Amino acid sequence: MPEPSPCPPPSGAPRWVAMVHDATRDSWAPAAQSPYRTPVLYAVGEMTRTVRARGAELTLALWGPEGGGWRLYDAPEERAAAEPGESAGPREPSETSETSETSEPDKLSERMANRRHQVLTAALSRAGLYDLAPEDGAAVRALAGRLDEPTVRRVAHWLAAAAGVPAAG
Repeated sequence: MPEPSPCPPPSGAPRWVAMVHDATRDSWAPAAQSPYRTPVLYAVGEMTRTVRARGAELTLALWGPEGGGWRLYDAPEERAAAEPGESAGPREPSETSETSETSEPDKLSERMANRRHQVLTAALSRAGLYDLAPEDGAAVRALAGRLDEPTVRRVAHWLAAAAGVPAAG
């Protein structure tokens, strides 16, 4: 995949802006913006998860205010250096999906594991960890597979509390 062109600063007054790269036109466009960082990071996490679920990659740059001007906080080059050559492709199939006919308990346990995975991923996103590396995804799947629902919710509560996010409920 060719390197994207450098991301130019957004126009207008400095605020938090996530810029997304359109590879077909080699251009950048604002994808989320707010005077506050948290909503932009949350939107970036949701966009990243959605695009990766479709089997694609998302190239983002995060701009924010600094000293009355713009500062690039997170650029694609930095992420590429952190994750060389790795992509978040589709999940590996579970051992229970090898048979063509899956029993009801297997379907239920898979649904519950997916739900625990969703709760943990959302909690990490609320805690500000919005762009997980493939090995982070594997760790979340391992936790979701081993922990029960109340324990997962407790871990999610700890992550929210550590990030200073008010409890949902």
